[in-house]
This record gives sequence, C-alpha cells and structure tokens, in this order.
Amino acid sequence: MFVNPAQFNQRADFEKYPRALARDAALCRAEGADLLFAPSAAAMYPPSHSTWVTEESLSLPLCGARRPGHFRGVCTIVLKLFNLIRPAEAIFGLKDRQQTLVIRRMTRDLNLPIRIVDAPTVRESDGLAMSSRNRRLTPRGRRLAALLNGALAFARAAFLRGERRPSRLILLARRLLRQPGLRVEYLEIVRSADLRPARRATRGDLLAAAIWVDGVRLIDNLRL
Repeated sequence: MFVNPAQFNQRADFEKYPRALARDAALCRAEGADLLFAPSAAAMYPPSHSTWVTEESLSLPLCGARRPGHFRGVCTIVLKLFNLIRPAEAIFGLKDRQQTLVIRRMTRDLNLPIRIVDAPTVRESDGLAMSSRNRRLTPRGRRLAALLNGALAFARAAFLRGERRPSRLILLARRLLRQPGLRVEYLEIVRSADLRPARRATRGDLLAAAIWVDGVRLIDNLRL
C-alpha cells in the first residue's frame, strides 16, 4: 500500500490524497490478506534516485496527454514493487483502463513473468466508480460526480441504437455533464487495443472521460 509521489503532477493533489492505512489494513485483514506491504516514500525513492521507466505509446493519450510524467511514475513504482515482491499475478482495476493497458505492455516488453489480471470497476449504488478521491467530495459534488457514469451510459445506449459517429456520441454525453461546478477535462472514444481515436465507433471501443468536481479529478470509462 503506497501513495506514489512520482505519479502526481501537482504537489497539492498529492498532499490531499486520502490516506487511511489503519482502516485499509483492517479491510485487508477482514478479507483474509496474509501480508500488507506499506513502504515509505524514502525507502522507494532514496535521495539519489535517478532511474525511471517509461512506456512510449499507450501512455501518451487520454490521461497521459493531460498529466505529463504521470505514467513514468506509475511504471517506475510498479516495476519496483514487482521486483521486490515477485508476484505470479498482479490485479489492476479497469476504472483506470489506460493504466492497466500500460502496465500490461510494460510487463510484456520487459519479459516479466507476471500475469496481469483485470478487475472490473466497482461502483456505488448510483453508478459512481469507487475511488479514494470520492472522500474529498462535498454532498453536492458527490451528486455531480455521479452524473459521469450516467452520461457515459447514455452515450453507449445511443451507440447500441445504431449511432456510430464518435462526435455525436461525445456530444450526447457532454450535454448531460453541462452543470455548474463540473468541468470536463476530456471525453473521447478510442480503440481499446491502442487507445487511438476511433473514426467510427465500433463494438469494444472505449468511451473514456475525466472530470473535475470540487477540485477533485475523477476518471471513468465504459466499453461500447
């Protein structure tokens, strides 16, 4: 369990990120975990640290285009953890599907004997993807944040009815997100294999978005 300073673009975001080690440890214990690894930042990044890991394709669009250096920090810390723990399998949530794809590519390219397992997105009763960041939302912000999944689902429903123009599907979702206090950072339809923009929406493409509410950045995605 580790909040990785190297993947945050803004110091304030890193400092505000929720930390509840005792609570999380209790949850792990209740689920039958045998071991919890919770290193310090100093242990993972000594003062002379100067080696970084980059993935130069899947990490570039979507979140990578808006958060320079983010995936460099992700790849570096994940490789460090893989080297220390030597797992047979590693599980990554599909709420951040881009991250999962980047880690799978890194694992393949570096010939790591680790199987990357996808974990489905877990949602609240109103559809909001579960995230530590949700704790920072005000009650009104929480209601606004829940609109994201609804907007993505609305666009997917239009796709299932036959709409294939990405621009039209994106417009439908954006209309539902036009609310005071909610800012869309990006909303795109990309191919799920390489995250390149889809010229025509097809089954399996990824509808991905990032929004800001209450100064909190939230991401979500749905497969068409």
